[in-house]
Amino acid sequence: MIKITETELKSISQLIHEKSGIVIDDGKAYLLESRLAPLLTELNLNSFSDLYSKLRVSNSLTNQVIDEISNHETSFFRDHRPFVLLKNRLLPDLENKFSRSGQGNFSIRIWSAACSTGQEVYSIAIVVREFFGRRAEQYRVMITGTDIADSAIVKSSRGEYSGLEIGRGLSSKMVDMYFINQGKMFRVKDELRALAFFQKLNLLKPFDSLGKFDIIFCRNVAIYFSLQNRRRLFDRIADQLNPGGILILGGTELLFGITDRFRRCEEHDTFYYQLKTGSYE
Repeated sequence: MIKITETELKSISQLIHEKSGIVIDDGKAYLLESRLAPLLTELNLNSFSDLYSKLRVSNSLTNQVIDEISNHETSFFRDHRPFVLLKNRLLPDLENKFSRSGQGNFSIRIWSAACSTGQEVYSIAIVVREFFGRRAEQYRVMITGTDIADSAIVKSSRGEYSGLEIGRGLSSKMVDMYFINQGKMFRVKDELRALAFFQKLNLLKPFDSLGKFDIIFCRNVAIYFSLQNRRRLFDRIADQLNPGGILILGGTELLFGITDRFRRCEEHDTFYYQLKTGSYE
């Protein structure tokens, strides 16, 4: 395996940070060496300096590198508590809110930021189906999944998973209800797929065009950002939430010292954040 020098590590890490916000510290040389080794072989390059030279003039290659070093670790219903919260508190609250308003029809919009290969989005969709049943269409529920990696968006949009992936987090009942067995692969049924929309998105870039959301999942991604980029990210996420909207982070993530635009709440053994709606909060 080709080794990366300190200078090469600094140059490539800086480029990755500028393009994606991902911070690669000095102790992660092995990460670049192991994940980018196949790419060096494919391009017939002799050093990481050669790779860096190509990255400076090729956006597509830079995107490929970001794809390779991104953490796609995920599973269906990963850390199940947020999904219990969604089913037993957040969706009922939204339904009650719209019922009190007297509106006959309303829409619920949920965003899964950094959705990886789609398991979080489809887990949310399953919860929505189980809570609303066939009323999901009536209530116009839309789940948007975004990720910086092209390969993640392609896989998410296809909605096909291996038996190993299906076995991580899904009961046999859920598999039978929401997936079609195609031999070695399992495909998400159309009724679930219809709730989801996927697109490529760099969280460092403007995303106001996505519109407003009632609930945003942004789990285990900001931990790879610098403090400055975390502050920018969550300030812009606050702008994308409807009044009183909900932000769900990873189990170890906090907003203390990051932003004061949310109040921290706890329900069903889960911490989540609600957008403040007035100065008195």
